[in-house]
Formats: sequence, structure tokens, C-alpha cells
Amino acid sequence: MIEDKNQQRTQLSDLGEFGLIDHLTKNFKINHKSTVKGIGDDAAVLDFKNKKIVVTTDLLVEGVHFDLSYMPLKHLGYKAVIVNLSDVYAMNASASQITVSIAVSNRFPLEALEDLYAGIETAAKIYNIDVVGGDTTSSNKGLLISVTAIGEVDSDKVVYRNGAKPNDLLVVSGDLGAAYMGLQILEREKEVYKVNPNNQPDLESYTYIIERQLKPEARKDIVKLLEDLKVKPTSMIDISDGLSSEIIHLCKQSEVGCDLYEDKIPLDPQVISTCEEFNIDSTTVALNGGEDYELLFTISQEDYLKIKANPSLSVIGHIKEQKEGLHLVTRTDTKIPIKAQGWKNFND
Repeated sequence: MIEDKNQQRTQLSDLGEFGLIDHLTKNFKINHKSTVKGIGDDAAVLDFKNKKIVVTTDLLVEGVHFDLSYMPLKHLGYKAVIVNLSDVYAMNASASQITVSIAVSNRFPLEALEDLYAGIETAAKIYNIDVVGGDTTSSNKGLLISVTAIGEVDSDKVVYRNGAKPNDLLVVSGDLGAAYMGLQILEREKEVYKVNPNNQPDLESYTYIIERQLKPEARKDIVKLLEDLKVKPTSMIDISDGLSSEIIHLCKQSEVGCDLYEDKIPLDPQVISTCEEFNIDSTTVALNGGEDYELLFTISQEDYLKIKANPSLSVIGHIKEQKEGLHLVTRTDTKIPIKAQGWKNFND
């Protein structure tokens, strides 16, 4: 795919490691006062004064986390940044810097990495992030990308996973399941392409769900919204591995149980129609699909009136005593134990 796309192919060996870093990072600008020194020295220097610092890292591996047969490199660069920023926002923090490290095989020319870094640069601009360092090395296993994100938050505003209390409300941003169904469409079209490379897929009716897979967004806006509404969540987590997994993480850390209501789970109409097309249950997709990068959080019931009319937020359940367990309350009012069936690393 890369050979077809790029007419010009500059071998990475022509630049060397430091020449490559200089070339790929020459357009990155510094925007944050907390960035004292960015790229160009042995280490970045950051100064956050009296803030709490949050740090998170994600590693994306070709063939495990992404498939370059349908994931454009620019989109991949963008997504690699977003999945990290989402973790920062899940702490109720603001993201300010990232480092980006890549391991790349010799099948990738310079022009391919320029596309990758164009996506990183776009994400950095949109989310107002300084790129302050990283590393490049060779790989015999394709492409690996590791991004570390750094953020800041006032000590009294940081939100952990372990603060949920019985009677708190369970709230989610946006809608769920779209990224997983977008992946199903892309995988299906990949198989069609293998059989008939001349086939041109018509993906217009799947635009939203494909975008949710290829170009997700982190919910920086929700952190700002909650601040404006004067609502501090009692606990929070981002939805990367599926709603069920994240609810279990949150409840385990908080030592509580919960009731999640099936009819309250927010689903986009395109998700519902695509689930029908694939004969997949939409609730199962929302619970286990993953890669939504929405925020799941709990709030005190006293804050309900502040959020209830907001179209970006859905109350999907409430927290109970730990001994009552974790349950999905179905549309027929049946209680089913919640089990984690979302994304798992190291599956056999």
C-alpha cells in the first residue's frame, strides 16, 4: 500500500537518526509556558509551578492495534496522540505536552513518516499540545508508536477512579459502540478488496462510525463543560476497552456496586442500523466494543440538575453498595451480572 501511494521514496538511512528527528519535528511549535525546553537537548524541561502533574503512556503496535491496509498513516498519527490525551482528560486534567517515539522497519520511506507526523502535528495543533521529545529506532516487526502525554491539574480538582459512592449517578459522554462497528465495516471491505482489488466500496452511509474508528476525538470539551457547570465528578475513567470493562475498573477501585440500565445507553442511529445489518446486538457492542474514548464518570445526585439537560451527557445508571454487585438492568427489567468482554491484551 505504501509503495503505491508514494511516488518519491527517500530511504531513512539517507538522513540518519538525528537528521530524521530534525526533519520530522521541524514544524512543532512551543505554546505552553510550562515548556521550558522542548526538542533539541538531552531531555525536555517542564515547569508546572504548584500544579499536580499527570503522566500517561500508550504503545500502539502494527498488526495488534492497527492495520495499515485501511488505516492511513496521517490518521494513525492523530489517533496515537488522541488515545493518550483521553487518559489525561479522564483525570480531570488539561494536557500540555507529549513525547513521541517510533520504531520503524525499512519498508517505510521518509514520505510515509512525514504522513504519520502530519497527523501528530494536526492533533497537537487542535488540542494545543507541545511535542517536546521522543525517540526513533529501527524495527524488524513493522511500525510501533509510543506516545507519552503530560498534563496538569489543580490539586483540588484531580479525579481518580476510586471516589464513587453509593447513590452516585453513573454518567457517560457522547455515544458508544461506533468505533467497533466502524472497524467491522473496514474489516469487511478489506476482505472484499482481497477478492476483487478493483472494487470501489461505497462507505457513505457509514461515515460516522468509520470516522470514530480512524479519527477518534478525546473529550477535552467535557472537562471544560463540567468545570463550567461547577460539577466535579467523584470518579472518572475513559472508555478505551469497552463500557463493561471500565465500569468494572471504576467499581473495583471505588469498592462499590452499580446498576447500569440498558435503555439508557446512548447509541447513534448509524450504530443501530449497522448492528442490524451485521446481526449483532447493539447493547453487546456498546458494552464490549471499545475505542470510544468517551468519559465515564460518577457524580453526586446533588449535581443531577446541573447536567440533566445537556445533550453531551447521559445518566446510564447509579452506584450501589459493593455487596449488591454489578448488574445490567435490561429493557425487560431483568438483572444480568456485568462481565468484562472488551479489549484484552495477551489473549491466547
